[in-house]
Amino acid sequence: MAERPAAGDPIPQQCAIIELHLAELRQLFNAIDPSPFDQRDLDPRAEEFIVGWSRDHSADAKLALVVYLDRPAGAADEATILRDAIHEFFRQRAVGTRRNLRELFRRGRTSLVIGLAFLAGSIAVGTRVTDYLPNSGVADVLREGFLIGGWVAMWRPLEIFLYDWWPIRAEARLFDRLSTMPVRLVYSADAGLEAWRLDWPAAAASPARSQPRTS
Repeated sequence: MAERPAAGDPIPQQCAIIELHLAELRQLFNAIDPSPFDQRDLDPRAEEFIVGWSRDHSADAKLALVVYLDRPAGAADEATILRDAIHEFFRQRAVGTRRNLRELFRRGRTSLVIGLAFLAGSIAVGTRVTDYLPNSGVADVLREGFLIGGWVAMWRPLEIFLYDWWPIRAEARLFDRLSTMPVRLVYSADAGLEAWRLDWPAAAASPARSQPRTS
């Protein structure tokens, strides 16, 4: 069986390959995004598919994306444009995720100060109640209640600094890997020879750059 024509980055050995099968390249991008194609967001379903498959592999696995396209090759640089658009999309996702992580830590520090102040106040109030009502069961109950309330106030900052931050950092690192992965296009020779003219980025390319490959 003849090898299908392809373009784009070579795929290194021992890469975890994410495979997509599309009728048209524009299916990969968000149709309602008004940005130029090379700055357009990925379609949410395509993003979910790529990210989901990448999470199935180990955190240190090298990733690569292979897009099987049901049309012949179009503009000579469409594989490069596609790769750059995908890399830029995930680079922005990494930047946004790290921004969210910084915001989480900011809220965590604020919550920690409030929680510590409330805990200290609860302990102080509980101690005053015990001093005011010595040897009283009611005082013991109130003191324990204030102490428990103070520790409950510490729940949110402890959750942030113990558990919430590391999945966000792992997601940012995943986006970093996706923003540098090789991207390769594999074409079908079965579609009409002029199908490339209806698809992105061939339709957006200049006439001088839009001639289909002959080899």
